[in-house]
Amino acid sequence: MNPLVLVIEDNEQNLYLMRFLLEKHGFTVAEARDGTTGVEMAREIKPCLILLDIQLPRMDGYAVAHELRKNDELAGTAIVAVTSYAMVGDRERALEAGADGYIEKPIDPERFVDQIKKYIHPREGEKPSLPNGS
Repeated sequence: MNPLVLVIEDNEQNLYLMRFLLEKHGFTVAEARDGTTGVEMAREIKPCLILLDIQLPRMDGYAVAHELRKNDELAGTAIVAVTSYAMVGDRERALEAGADGYIEKPIDPERFVDQIKKYIHPREGEKPSLPNGS
């Protein structure tokens, strides 16, 4: 079974690029286009990784990360902020809200999948496996 990644992103171009890169490397991708839907989907599908934009409709990424960290079933799920917020303090704010990592946009297609792979850990009782033998 391919690792499931939830991408919470409202920009169509960014969503397309992330989905393309992830699927090309053997991941299964679920999508949410606003923060509220992202929280609901994460609770339902329990992905191995959540890629989270910060500037989202209905609930911003900081609130999403904070809300997801309240859920014990998602405690082992890594959250990586993927955002154009690149001012001093933005990285720290994302990490304080509950993100495990931070990737600035525009993403580098050559490095993106390698950047996120380090955040994917097998769940209890699962064998460690990443797409393409990594």
